Amino acid sequence: MSQEFASHLLEDAVSQLSRLPGIGRKTALRLALHILRADGSVGERLGQSIIDMRKGVRYCRCCHNISETEICPICADPRRDARTICVVETVKDVMSFENTGQYAGRYHVLGGVIAPMEGIGPDQLEITSLVERVAAGDIDEVILALSATMDGETTNYYLYRRLAPYPEVKITQLARGVSVGNEIEYTDEITLGRSLLNRTLFADSIKR
Repeated sequence: MSQEFASHLLEDAVSQLSRLPGIGRKTALRLALHILRADGSVGERLGQSIIDMRKGVRYCRCCHNISETEICPICADPRRDARTICVVETVKDVMSFENTGQYAGRYHVLGGVIAPMEGIGPDQLEITSLVERVAAGDIDEVILALSATMDGETTNYYLYRRLAPYPEVKITQLARGVSVGNEIEYTDEITLGRSLLNRTLFADSIKR
């Protein structure tokens, strides 16, 4: 047992909580003690909700967004523009774009970006399924909405080359309202919405 804690059960809870992104040991201890002091049902509901989430949430077969069904509500919504696909890195980016209220198409979640320094290559992302969606036809535009980082730009160019065999599909990218180096999830909704509405042809950025 650690000398820091009087209970190995508390120590284990803190250890597990501190594994979460952005949660250090001090914050984990504060959270664990809060759960311990609260009514017993608080901890039980928290634990059960996590178990239910793990069992019930899956990834959409079409776009790889989170869903409780095989096809997510966005892909299943007949009011969404099925001919436009917005390519994003993560599920959090889908949430960011949805919060702008400026986009009515569908999405494709890559699951990250190409990052050689981190050992992440194209085969580890949902790129093949994107190409398959485009190859199947009925797609007018693919919006590259990745973060304005070096890895994001590298991935944009890779996707542009992979989609080159389909010249009938317009490839666009966000207008540069999103500052270079910024990640989508940290961009405010107004800026993100304007960048989406004022998107430009990706090919134009290569010619500069």
